[in-house]
Amino acid sequence: MQPENFELRELSVELLDSLAYFERHLNAERGMSAHSIRAYLGDIADLFTFGSQQGISAIDQFRLADLRAWLAAQAGEGLASATLARRGAAARTLFEWAQKTGRITANPAARLGTPKPGLNLPEVLNQTDAAQLLEFAKQQYEVASSDQAISPKFARVASAARVWAAAELLYGAGIRIGELCALDLDNMNLPDRLVRVVGKGNKERVVPFGKPAALALTAWIETGRPKVLLGKAEAVKAGEDKSEPGKCGPAKVEVALFLGDRGGRWDQRRARQAIHKLAEHAGVASIAPHALRHTAATHLLQNGADLRSVQEILGHSSLVTTQRYTHVDPERLAAAYLQAHPRA
Repeated sequence: MQPENFELRELSVELLDSLAYFERHLNAERGMSAHSIRAYLGDIADLFTFGSQQGISAIDQFRLADLRAWLAAQAGEGLASATLARRGAAARTLFEWAQKTGRITANPAARLGTPKPGLNLPEVLNQTDAAQLLEFAKQQYEVASSDQAISPKFARVASAARVWAAAELLYGAGIRIGELCALDLDNMNLPDRLVRVVGKGNKERVVPFGKPAALALTAWIETGRPKVLLGKAEAVKAGEDKSEPGKCGPAKVEVALFLGDRGGRWDQRRARQAIHKLAEHAGVASIAPHALRHTAATHLLQNGADLRSVQEILGHSSLVTTQRYTHVDPERLAAAYLQAHPRA
């Protein structure tokens, strides 16, 4: 896995080796998600690039002043406090690992302070707009299924079914986009309306979803998904399939729940684009897939779910993380106060 958007050719061999071994540590010992690993590697690549510009060629040459100067430079560029906090955490993780493995004798990040990320949440849809978004997705599938003039019909039907199922599951189960794209067929229990999700830190949880999501998933699995495979087979037969051989072999195609247009596992970037496009065409706020997760949590709390239950559904390690959602619904808190407090 190579860090994105960073120029590494000018780094010393020692720093490149440290980056490679750190990646192995994150993969094998920390159990981090692929998204988190990419973020941490990008942060450390940026730190190493900054250090190289200061004449640093090995990990044991970094000092606390260097780390503070690195973060200060980014703060001066206007980076958000949440980004600075994550980069500070990445640096602390790096140097803790380096000290434990004997690469350094003293940890320069032990006293490194970073700003606490704010509690700002992405925009969430109200319940009316959420229903409008999902109803529009369903209508798009129904139109594609009934319109005999569509050519090629299988591509339009499959795409509409996939977007409908994805939107319903993102909202219905409150899962992350990475969790959605990583789902396999055997993760689904449609009769009981349960999905087994592997979240951050490889932690597994079982999450319920509702009847509308079950309906959309059934349409995708029974109608949309087979059409993707049919299109893939026809492209291979006609010699038009330009996908890289071996990148997503038959075994992987057989198990993946959501497939992309070429028959491989659906890419997260494509999934995000599909949800943005859906929201735009549905006439609601242009939201990201993660906002559907926040929307689900907000609506659960608005309708009486307790924090512990929402924590379990979202897969949060700490209840503090779940408590953020209480801030987006002051009306509910006020109503609870008026109902319960004797001096209200």
